[in-house]
Amino acid sequence: MYKVMLVDDDYPVLELLSGAIDWAKLDMELVGLYENGAVAMEAAALDMPDIVVTDIGMPRMNGLELIRGLKDKHPAIRVAILSCHNEFHFAQQAMKLNVQEYMLKDTLNPEDLEKLLKQFKISLDEEYHSRERHNQLRHLVDRNREQHKETFLRATIHEPVLNEASWVREAESFGFSLKGRTCLPVACYIDGQRLARQRFVSDDVLRFALNNIMEEVLSSEEREAVHFAYDVLRSFIFISAPGGIKTNPYDRALPLLAELQHAVEKTLKIKISFIIGKISAAPSEIKQELNGLLTANGQRFYMEPKAIEKWRIMAYSGQDLFAVYDEAVTTLREMLIESNPGKVQPMVEKWMSYLRENRFPPETVRDWILKLVLDLKLKLKSMQLFRNHFSVEILHKELLEMDTLQEMGEWMVHFFSSFFLVAEDVKVLSKRPEVLDACQYVSLHLNKKISLDEVSEQLFLNPSYFSRLFKKETGETFIEYVNRMKVERAKELLDQTNLAVSKIGESLGYDNHSYFIKMFKSVAGMTPLEYRGLAETKAALAEKSK
Repeated sequence: MYKVMLVDDDYPVLELLSGAIDWAKLDMELVGLYENGAVAMEAAALDMPDIVVTDIGMPRMNGLELIRGLKDKHPAIRVAILSCHNEFHFAQQAMKLNVQEYMLKDTLNPEDLEKLLKQFKISLDEEYHSRERHNQLRHLVDRNREQHKETFLRATIHEPVLNEASWVREAESFGFSLKGRTCLPVACYIDGQRLARQRFVSDDVLRFALNNIMEEVLSSEEREAVHFAYDVLRSFIFISAPGGIKTNPYDRALPLLAELQHAVEKTLKIKISFIIGKISAAPSEIKQELNGLLTANGQRFYMEPKAIEKWRIMAYSGQDLFAVYDEAVTTLREMLIESNPGKVQPMVEKWMSYLRENRFPPETVRDWILKLVLDLKLKLKSMQLFRNHFSVEILHKELLEMDTLQEMGEWMVHFFSSFFLVAEDVKVLSKRPEVLDACQYVSLHLNKKISLDEVSEQLFLNPSYFSRLFKKETGETFIEYVNRMKVERAKELLDQTNLAVSKIGESLGYDNHSYFIKMFKSVAGMTPLEYRGLAETKAALAEKSK
C-alpha cells in the first residue's frame, strides 16, 4: 500500500481531494493533509510518503522547496503539482525537479487526479518488483557468503587446523589477511538480547540486520577488520594489524569498536558489547583465543551495557549466596505487600548491586533469582496478583535467555511492576482471578499477537465463557482491552522514541501497517502520526513558555 501526502494552504481543496478519491480502492493510504511545506517536510522526516500532491505558493516553505527537499531524501518519490499559477516559469522550475505533472486548480477534476495516481501506482509497482528481484539475488549472494564465513569460523573453533597455509588463503577470500600481520580477535555480544529478539520478526532477521551494519562500518579498506557471525547472539571480529611493536592493535581497536557500537545503536536501537582477546600471529593461536573467548560467560555475565573489556579469567566469591536468601525474599515480599510500585526498581537494584559486588557464579545467581520469584508467587497468591500461569519452565526458560546480570535485573523490575499496573487497572472492576490473570498476561506480552483463544487456553477456560466473563467484569471486550493496552504502549514509544510508525506497529505484533494505524485511530481518535505531531506541538509550547 503506497502512502500519499496532500499539501495545500487552501484547506477546502484538501477536503475535496481527500474525500473525492477512494484511496483504499487505489491500494493507497492517505497519511496526511498539510497546509504548508514546512509541516509536510517534518512529517515526511518521520514517515516518508511514496506520492506527494502539492501546491506551489504556500507560507513558510513553498511547493518547489518541499519537492526539492523530499527528492534529496527519496529520489524515487512521485510528485504532482497542483496550483493556481499557470505562468511558464513555475512549470519550468518543476520540470528541472523532474516533475512532469503540473495540474491547475481552475480546471481540476478529481477524476483526472485519480487517473494520475493510477499511473503513479503502475510505475511504482514496476520499480518495486524490479528492486525486489535485484534484492533477492543480492540477498542470496550475501547470505551464501555469510554462511561460508560462519562455517569457516566454526571450523576454526571446533575442528583442528590441519593446514595453516590453506586457512590463511581461505581467510583472505573473506577479506582478512594474516601475511606479515597479527590478529586481534574480539567477541561481540548483543546487550538486552531477549528484548532484541522479541523486536525482530525472527533470529535470522536480527542476525542479518546486525551483520549488515557491521559490514557497512568495516567495509572500508583502512579498517582491516572482518566480522564473522557465530550464532544469533554472538559474533567475532578479526582486527588485522602490522606485526612488530610499533603499532598497538588495542589502541586501533578501541575507536573502531566504539564506532560499531554507535552505528548499531543508532540504526537498530540495539546496544552491543565487546570482549577483546590477545594478539595472535598464527591460525593455531587465533583458534586458542576464540575458544577462550567462548568460555568468557562469567565475565560477560557481569558486564554493563556497551562495555569494551579485555578478556580475563573470572574469580568467583566463595560465599554462600543462599545465606542471604531469606532476607531477600522478606524485603521483596514486604515491598510488594505495601503495593508501592515506586520501590520496585530501587529494591531490585539493591540486590543486583549485592550480586555484582560479590561476583557469585552465574548459574548460582540464576537459580537464586528463579527460586526467589517462584517463592514470592506462592506466598503472595492471596493478593490475587501472582497466579500460576507462569510455570517454572517458562520462568526458567526466560532466565536462561538472559546472559547478563543487568538484563536479569531489568527483567525482575518489569516482572514485579507489571503486577501493580494490572492490579491498578482492573482491581476496581473485577476481583475474579481469571480476569486479573488475563490482564497480567496481556501486560507481559504486548510485543506479540494476543488472541482470545490463546489466553483462554492459558487459563484453561472455554473461549466463549471467558469472553462473556471478561466483558461482564470489565465492561469491555477482551480484544478492546488488548487494543487499548497496545495503544497506550504505542503512545509511549511515539513520545519517547523516533521510531517510525511501521516499526512501532511491528514491535507490538502487527504485521499489517495499515491495520495498526486503523486500530490506533479507532482507540485514540487520531492516527499515530497525528498523535506524535500533537505531542511535539505541546512539548514545543511547554518549552517556549519556560
